[in-house]
Amino acid sequence: MAQPRFDVIGIGNAIVDVLAHADDAFLAANGLAKGAMTLVDAGRVETLYRVMGPAVESSGGSAANTVAGLASLGSRTAFIGKVADDAFGKVFRHDIRASGVAFDSAPAKAGAPTARCLVLVTPDAQRSMQTYLGASVELGPEDVDEKLVAAAGITYLEGYLWDPPRAKEAFRKAAACAHAAGRLVALSLSDSFCVERHREEFRDLVRHHVDILFANEAEILSLWQAPDFDQALQATRALGKTAALTRSAKGSVIIGNGEVHVADPAPAARVVDTTGAGDLYAAGFLHAQARGLGLAACGRLGGLAAAEIIGHLGARPETQLKSLIPADLR
Repeated sequence: MAQPRFDVIGIGNAIVDVLAHADDAFLAANGLAKGAMTLVDAGRVETLYRVMGPAVESSGGSAANTVAGLASLGSRTAFIGKVADDAFGKVFRHDIRASGVAFDSAPAKAGAPTARCLVLVTPDAQRSMQTYLGASVELGPEDVDEKLVAAAGITYLEGYLWDPPRAKEAFRKAAACAHAAGRLVALSLSDSFCVERHREEFRDLVRHHVDILFANEAEILSLWQAPDFDQALQATRALGKTAALTRSAKGSVIIGNGEVHVADPAPAARVVDTTGAGDLYAAGFLHAQARGLGLAACGRLGGLAAAEIIGHLGARPETQLKSLIPADLR
């Protein structure tokens, strides 16, 4: 098998994040579910944008954050996602390319504007997201470059993008292309509410199309409708796949190859914003995976990357993550 041109290619929503601080009273007054991602229409996102506090714009999207983190670690990465030919689309295109990620998806000349996500960060560092998916929902199988996918060691899929029907076709096409080329497919479940909407489809996806699964505790409990983490862990282990299950301050549990590893969380100087913690954990994990390091090393590097991202506002690294890799993981 030929060596991959890219370590990881991500497929997901191409979104510009609009981040602002807020308190619990603001969330309650505006009917926002704390700590969750809620899909909204254009009118709702405009209404909230007018009443939220001073904001910072930063290119985002879960899989896009992961591949940007991978590039910061030194991996070769690419991204497939849909933006419009508008101001936010130009911001996204500039930012992801500037981070070192190959991004050649053609912008949509007509239709919905580029997606955006209003991220309200409360003093406890929880983030509540109102997402208008805009042009990103127009991603379809025709946007999946088969040669590009075949040239990546790992194709990373974002669960958030499972809502639009044509994006499901794109995911299935990408997974088939990757496996036909002897490559791996990874999936992030993204959000427990997303799992609730598509539980049976996600179960089928992880059983038949996914090699590496990423989920936090709430997501994996929802996937298996398990009463506690141990039962969810055992159900996941029965799949016989590699899985990384994150548990916030409890670290993560990594399973695969008949092994179970518990990784302590990496120490963080401060916790400002948990936006992107799971995305950057996946980046660290996949960087180590692409280099053939063991599962314990994957979990350890995932924790280091996540610790950097929660120390500041926004879901893209402020520090060159490559400089944080310990000597024994290089």
